[in-house]
Amino acid sequence: MRSLLLFLLLLPAAFACAQDAKPVKNSGNPLFPGWYADPEATIYDHTYWIFPTWSDGEPADDPQLKLSDFQSNIRKNTINPQYLRQTFFDAFSSTDLVNWQKHPRVLDVEQISWAGYALWAPSVIRKGKEYFLFFGANDIQNDNQPGGIGVAVSDKPEGPYHDYLGKPLVNKFYNGAQPIDQFVFHDTDGKYYLIYGGWRHCNIGQLKGDFTGFVDFPDGNTFHSITPDQYVEGPFMFVRKNKYYLMWSEGGWTGPAYSVAYAMADSPLGPFRRIGKILQQDPEIATGAGHHSVINLPGTDEWYIVYHRRPLTTRNGHHRQTCLDKMLFDDKGLILPVKITKEGVAERPL
Repeated sequence: MRSLLLFLLLLPAAFACAQDAKPVKNSGNPLFPGWYADPEATIYDHTYWIFPTWSDGEPADDPQLKLSDFQSNIRKNTINPQYLRQTFFDAFSSTDLVNWQKHPRVLDVEQISWAGYALWAPSVIRKGKEYFLFFGANDIQNDNQPGGIGVAVSDKPEGPYHDYLGKPLVNKFYNGAQPIDQFVFHDTDGKYYLIYGGWRHCNIGQLKGDFTGFVDFPDGNTFHSITPDQYVEGPFMFVRKNKYYLMWSEGGWTGPAYSVAYAMADSPLGPFRRIGKILQQDPEIATGAGHHSVINLPGTDEWYIVYHRRPLTTRNGHHRQTCLDKMLFDDKGLILPVKITKEGVAERPL
């Protein structure tokens, strides 16, 4: 009887606490509507940013696009007409990982005099009071075609961005690497590196302080190959506890087996030896999970992986969506396999 009386006395307080408890908000996956791939995530001034490739690859021209004769000629001679509509970048920002604001057309091919199509895999970094957006354009297949990796600049992360060099930064196949899938890495010693490469080759080069070119390595070469075993494309690098992690995508980008693997080293120059896959499809959730980036919350050991994947309901290789999940490490510093989810991650204000 005494126990029952105590229960009845405490019941209203427990009910009130349950009513006051705030429901946990989750981001959900995908993070935002639309076909977006190759997402690069970063943090600027207490705000999360994601810069993806716009992935709708239908072979149709934008009637409002105003191209120069040179750019129009590039588009007429393309061997990949499905990329003709990939001519701009959108960006997305959030203060909590749950609510995302779209910033349309932060960079458009109209601002890049030497580019005509296939703007891919943006990589944005802040230096001083400016934001530099590195991008690939034109999907060049040899050293004689115009295009490659370019740089645009803005005084705001949401743009608009404008052509910085008036020409590509990298426009040739060094060490067999197609000049695409660029990532700018800021090392702990202050140096900036460009890490890039498709066609199963990965290069690294040290950028000049003004991002107009490269500082040659002591051996006289502009680029060193740091290609690990089974590398395909999409490199990304970060440092944790004095170890350098090189990550990349494996498999065909239009297929279900697209995935992410990684290696570790004591220097950004390697050598990098493949450790294994940490992100791949779950046949019950999505396929083709790959081409990612990583964010670390400042002052913490909290890590997130941002990536694209393909819905189970499609066979269209361009139908990719940007998603976000937690990334964890074991006590040896190895990355644990990422569980891809429909729920995404919990609300996390900065």
